Amino acid sequence: MANINDYNFAGKKAIVRVDFNVPLNEKGEITDDTRIRGALPTLKKILADGGSLILMSHMGKPKGKVKPELSLGQIVDAVSAALGVKVAFAPDCAKASEAAAALKPGEALLLENLRFHKGEEKKTPEFMNALASYADVYVNDAFGTAHRSHASTAGIVEAGLVKTAVCGFLIEKELTVMADTLEHPA
Repeated sequence: MANINDYNFAGKKAIVRVDFNVPLNEKGEITDDTRIRGALPTLKKILADGGSLILMSHMGKPKGKVKPELSLGQIVDAVSAALGVKVAFAPDCAKASEAAAALKPGEALLLENLRFHKGEEKKTPEFMNALASYADVYVNDAFGTAHRSHASTAGIVEAGLVKTAVCGFLIEKELTVMADTLEHPA
């Protein structure tokens, strides 16, 4: 994967694996937005370059079943406010090609919970192809899920479905901390 600073997103659609598995209260309100704030440097860089965003994440462990209480639709307004851009919502992450194709530079789309589809954890070719078809470049900025061999974290790149893949700022930061710790253990 390339360095995000070395990539110009102008005119490109970037599908970004983020970790928006944020805690919600019984009213569906976010109780800790740390994960959303952590992704902002990467997301804002893409938009500032003149790219468009397709955000993908999971929430909870629905095991391939649609569970309304785990819908990412609940966090669209919070993501929009944090990003400073109105974020559209695709209610089916495997059927978002029209919404993704309609994105203009500076616009953002949040896909529904990846784990509502069995293809996410099973890395099915159909699901990986659907996700990869939405964008020109893949960005992984979900350090908390990067170790999982799922369609959205490893499958798209392993299958060669994207020509360009970069790490986001959050992953770069974590890798730098790990490298420094290994080099200078306390």
